[in-house]
Amino acid sequence: MTEPTRTEPEGFEPFEPPPGAARATSAASATKSQPAGWERATLEKLAFAALNEQRASRRWKTFVRLAWLAFFVALFWFAFSRAQPAAVKSTAHTAVVEIKGEIAQGADASAEFINAAMKSAFEDDGAKAVVLLINSPGGSPVQAGIVADEIKRMRAKYNKPVYAVVEETCASAAYYIASAADRIFVDKASLVGSIGVLMDGFGFTGVMEKVGVERRLLTSGENKGFLDPFSPVSDAQRAHAQQMLDQIHTQFINVVKAGRGDRLKVQTPGLFSGLFWTGQQAVEIGLADQIGSVDFVAREVVKAEELIDYTRRENVAEKLAKRFGAALGAAAVNAAARMSPSIR
Repeated sequence: MTEPTRTEPEGFEPFEPPPGAARATSAASATKSQPAGWERATLEKLAFAALNEQRASRRWKTFVRLAWLAFFVALFWFAFSRAQPAAVKSTAHTAVVEIKGEIAQGADASAEFINAAMKSAFEDDGAKAVVLLINSPGGSPVQAGIVADEIKRMRAKYNKPVYAVVEETCASAAYYIASAADRIFVDKASLVGSIGVLMDGFGFTGVMEKVGVERRLLTSGENKGFLDPFSPVSDAQRAHAQQMLDQIHTQFINVVKAGRGDRLKVQTPGLFSGLFWTGQQAVEIGLADQIGSVDFVAREVVKAEELIDYTRRENVAEKLAKRFGAALGAAAVNAAARMSPSIR
């Protein structure tokens, strides 16, 4: 040991441990104090932690997949249930078939879906009457004609009354259908009528001339390009189109007259000109019979307050299949639809 009073020789520096030596010494001491095999235990803990993390990740992925599966199952169940008619009931009730939106092939308000719903309603012994709940601006005269003819056929076969109840709008093709019902009920502010036919489109010939664009359309018939928006319309083509529209208009007028009979005040100015009226005015001129809602009809007219909806709609899967299947030809379909007659 060095004495406290000991002095070092001249030029001799006392020994100092290098930086970190103390820490290394303490670490070595700590290492010596650890039990044998601690490195292996630490590695095992890390491995088990990683394994638990992987298990948790797998559980979360499984949960997410099951959640998505449950969502799609619920979605398709909901869509399927919406596509089916209401369950047949033996108790007395009023059957309801909705006609909403544009009346067109492939739409919710197509003849296919409306007629299928009406068939289910008429075949149900518990249904005392069929109510057509209408809110539509019109659409295809062909689809409307198919529905109107089916109303007449099934009404005669099953001997059940058919009532049309108008919500906001019952115009053109929608009124074509409504006129086949036994009675028409409206709200005083409903829009009713528009008995006319139109064929609309666009012409770009003047614009093309101004910008110097030439239309190159080759046909094997002089009228094959009839109503092409980039070609002028001749007087003969215009007269032919007007003749078709007038014929469809006459068919429409005859259906309305046959359905409404003496209730229709045919002397009303503009009755068949395409004008439309409020529900209150429609009652006054004979286009409708009475102010009343669907609940009023079920309670006061049919005497069966319970309402059962038989409306059939396209389910989600069918809509998606049609939408994506027709995506490539959407432009052509829209162009053709613009040139088809419409009573709306």
